[in-house]
Amino acid sequence: MKTTTLSFRNMHEHGPLLVNVLRARYETFIEKAKWDLPAYEGMEYDQYDTPASRWIAVHDGEEVLAGVRLTPTTARCGIYSYMIRDAQRGLLDSISSDLLYEEAPIADDIVESSRIFVTDKVASNQRMRVQIGLISEMVTSARAMGASRVLGLIPANGPRWGRRVGLDIEAAGPVLEFEDGTTPSRCVWINLHSDG
Repeated sequence: MKTTTLSFRNMHEHGPLLVNVLRARYETFIEKAKWDLPAYEGMEYDQYDTPASRWIAVHDGEEVLAGVRLTPTTARCGIYSYMIRDAQRGLLDSISSDLLYEEAPIADDIVESSRIFVTDKVASNQRMRVQIGLISEMVTSARAMGASRVLGLIPANGPRWGRRVGLDIEAAGPVLEFEDGTTPSRCVWINLHSDG
């Protein structure tokens, strides 16, 4: 098992790994969770998959086991910025605009995490190892992007799970229930400490 941070600058060094991340997202979010998301040739993508983002993959060779996307809160693409802020601004129909306790930040030292997943290919006795690998690489990559905090929309039980793997997590918004029966979620702050 390896962890790799992909970007537009280095994706050519990793063969089909970024394509396989998007395929794993398709399987996870469109096929399994039945989310209504953009897709093309079995790959899930959206307006936040831009050169400003990074994609973290936990993988066994070219097979993707888990992933997450990191996007600077200073990112811009047309009318869009980053998912949580755009939801708060009412630009996304699928996510409530009252998802944060405060105004969504725009700051060089804050990145957003989104599209976090672990595939069904991961056996239950390997899930914790895969999750720790994913979170460790996320923290390293966020720091490399200049972040001191990560803002993410995660399953509502995520803060409890995050503490089990050593993350300093605090609620950034209320628990959100979705009409489609998707797992309740909430926005959280993940504080990145220099000793973590």
